[in-house]
Amino acid sequence: MIRYKYISLVKYVGYDWIPKPIYYINKSSNLMIDKTKIIDSVCERLEKLPFGHYIDLKTYKRNRTVIIVKTDEKKLLVIEDGYFKDKFLIKSDKLKKLLKTLLKKEFPRSKKIRLYVMGEFVDEETLNKKRKIL
Repeated sequence: MIRYKYISLVKYVGYDWIPKPIYYINKSSNLMIDKTKIIDSVCERLEKLPFGHYIDLKTYKRNRTVIIVKTDEKKLLVIEDGYFKDKFLIKSDKLKKLLKTLLKKEFPRSKKIRLYVMGEFVDEETLNKKRKIL
């Protein structure tokens, strides 16, 4: 589901305020979320995510990542790729505890974390995808 934020800009001309058209900003593709709220945000988005799709958590520099794939109603595949490289196949009720430990390992100094809601998960393509590194 795509959420839009509506921004109405107003221009001052002489003595009158003239409204400009409303601009739409897509808020779902790339979000910078505070580290204290990331676990709740991930759990909320995973409920709405279709099977086979995934969520990608990255640092600001995009050099460390945690990928969460929704494989079943109750099963998740979590792929850690950063300081450590590991894969976990867990039940969805164990996600909060695992994410808490992974955030401490992979994002120790980060205040904000990038959250990408991605499409269909294909193992080799996803892990080898090159993104711009800042």
